[in-house]
Amino acid sequence: MRSILGLVLTLFIAPTLQSQQHKPANEKSVTPPRPVHTFSIVARDPVTGELGVAVQSHWFSVGSTVPWIEAGVGAVATQSFVDPSYGKLGLELMRTGKSAPDALRSLLAGDDGRDVRQVAMIDAEGRVDAWTGKNDIYAAGHFVGKNFSVQANLMANDKVWPAMAQAFENTKGDLAERMLAALDAAQAAGGDIRGRQSAALIVVTGKPTGQAWKDRIFDLRVDDSSQPLPELRRLVTLQRAYNHMNAGDLAVEKKDNEGALR
Repeated sequence: MRSILGLVLTLFIAPTLQSQQHKPANEKSVTPPRPVHTFSIVARDPVTGELGVAVQSHWFSVGSTVPWIEAGVGAVATQSFVDPSYGKLGLELMRTGKSAPDALRSLLAGDDGRDVRQVAMIDAEGRVDAWTGKNDIYAAGHFVGKNFSVQANLMANDKVWPAMAQAFENTKGDLAERMLAALDAAQAAGGDIRGRQSAALIVVTGKPTGQAWKDRIFDLRVDDSSQPLPELRRLVTLQRAYNHMNAGDLAVEKKDNEGALR
């Protein structure tokens, strides 16, 4: 009984103690944000205009916290000691016409906890920026490239985000395939020092309809798995097949029999 009680205390109390230990002395005493130490990518396909965000972490259900995205607006990855408002407010600012770099600067300026944040934003025009707080747990860093940013913290080494950038730039295929390659490269380079648990990938169309449920080409999450990236890749393959089938159904609906057969 004592050993079971000890395990429960370790699982539920230790994360809280860890977040307190890494809390800056000047940060206000509020409910601590969820710590999501992870690696991620935000990106845009300059040909199709598609926007995407993808992530893996040793944290349960990372897809419910880190990625934020809206077709025709932008994408956000908010991690380290997560403040989800970066996602919501970042998209709101970009929706009003602010560039991703300007939106990120505005939010950082008003955040007393910015030194423990890691955030990346990209807008529908491909303008992109990222932030790694000076108190993020090492190895931590980011790389901003043309139409993408990769970022990571609590990694096994500082080669993770350069490997992600190289894989994204050198991989052929659509946006989903290139982002998967970046995640695979991060894991191959060492990945999260704690291991792996969950992953997510979202891609939205470059031709927004104003109906969010139609604009999401991929919206996939692996919430708890010993091998989240292979499972995420399997789901992407399956979603491609269903997207193809849905296109056929839509052609039938429009009485386009030739299109349906294709």
